[in-house]
Amino acid sequence: MTLLPEPWWPVAVMAFIVLVDGLMTFRPPTFIADCLDGVGLPRDWWWLLAVVKFLAVAGLVAGVWIPGVGLAAIVGLIAYFLTAAGAHLRAGYVGRDFWLNCLGMLVLNILVLVFCFLV
Repeated sequence: MTLLPEPWWPVAVMAFIVLVDGLMTFRPPTFIADCLDGVGLPRDWWWLLAVVKFLAVAGLVAGVWIPGVGLAAIVGLIAYFLTAAGAHLRAGYVGRDFWLNCLGMLVLNILVLVFCFLV
């Protein structure tokens, strides 16, 4: 295991993806709004998702140079998407949004963890 990502570029790509995802939280497209409504997340709490995502982006970017920070950020994102998957399962909202968005992001983050920090 390494505390700095090697290679670094998948971490940068993930930071960009999560940044765009966080920005979309402010004016979510229909598929994101349907997803958040589908799992029963109150609209008053949606802004918290953006905060979590922006903190993750900061951690991913800083973690390219500061040992352990990127690793902590990617583990945090995995925990975030595991929690989201649990919310989907609990609500019974397991359609396309669950498979593509939630589990897709979970898999991408796990791949970044494995190939940038564990291999």
